Amino acid sequence: MPSLRQLEFAFQTVAASLWHAPRFAQQSAYKASVLEAKARQLLHSLGAKRIATELRVEWNSRLKTAAGRADYRQKLISLNPKLVEHPAEIDRTLRHELAHILAQFRQKSRRQIAPHGPEWQQACRDLGIADEKRCHTLPFPPKRYAPRFIYRCPNCRRDFPRVRKVRRTVACLACCRAHNCGEFDIRFRLKLLTV
Repeated sequence: MPSLRQLEFAFQTVAASLWHAPRFAQQSAYKASVLEAKARQLLHSLGAKRIATELRVEWNSRLKTAAGRADYRQKLISLNPKLVEHPAEIDRTLRHELAHILAQFRQKSRRQIAPHGPEWQQACRDLGIADEKRCHTLPFPPKRYAPRFIYRCPNCRRDFPRVRKVRRTVACLACCRAHNCGEFDIRFRLKLLTV
């Protein structure tokens, strides 16, 4: 029986560590409803009233390395709960993601716009973050995966480790450039080594 109690204790510890940041975000001054109200006010001030009524903001514990994510179709902004450890970045991240929503809303056609293109940059200027960059510099450690598949060029014998299996025919770019003017050549097709 002691091993069962140890297992329960370990499970409770892991569960507590996984949900600590979202719970803190929900109980602190950074409630999603407060951030949502702020985002809606910003959209109203910029003349995007229709989208402002549909917008939702949430803390999403599944975000690991991204500070936030914007989904125009669902009218949803998801924020990483680890942002509560960097309070000065919460407002900036909210505005960054809101710029994605605003830029797509301003696009009158159904055409998708470049995620960090000129439309998004204009929306950033309108939201007061004119110097916004594409990526954040927060210390969110990226998750690394060990490569499970190794591909080798039959010509130069260079190895190409990959996490996922390659689904299409690919060739060694260096060999294609050196021997076929950069065009695809079946002679340099990468071969999967036995795993």
